[in-house]
Amino acid sequence: GRLHIHFRRDSKGLCLMLWLLVLHISALLVWCAALLYLPAIMAGIASGSIDLQKTGRPDATVQRLVFTHIATPSALVAIMAGTLVFVFNGTVDAWLIAKLTLVVGLVISHILTGLVVLAATGSNDASSSQRPADSMPITLQCAVLGITQSVLIIAIFWTVLAKPSVVPVH
Repeated sequence: GRLHIHFRRDSKGLCLMLWLLVLHISALLVWCAALLYLPAIMAGIASGSIDLQKTGRPDATVQRLVFTHIATPSALVAIMAGTLVFVFNGTVDAWLIAKLTLVVGLVISHILTGLVVLAATGSNDASSSQRPADSMPITLQCAVLGITQSVLIIAIFWTVLAKPSVVPVH
């Protein structure tokens, strides 16, 4: 079933809708790129494959900069613009509910990425990538995050582009 909310469909309304859609897609692309970049850069640093110049401040790392200044703001813009798009468009279909469920998964992985960034950059010494034996190594955490985020991103894009009919459970 569909829930319709009616807005004026004049040329200004259509223009606003298109700009919101452009903003949503642009922010989503930046967010997804940052989410895929962060696990890769953290795994590279933790394994010693990538050597970035240390600044002496744990809060001034590339990972934290990308997370706090690129990934998080673009996530917020993507979510707000996307919300306005479907509210303005006035249609809530089953595929949209499926997409929003996948986006919730991406938000959760975003939060987990932030926790890994904190764990990876929380200490200034060279042993910051070493964890107690009972915890998962940073490189493995990054691999799990990267794979999970890749699957979620592909599923979101597929859901939007295919708009499959989702059969409701009775």
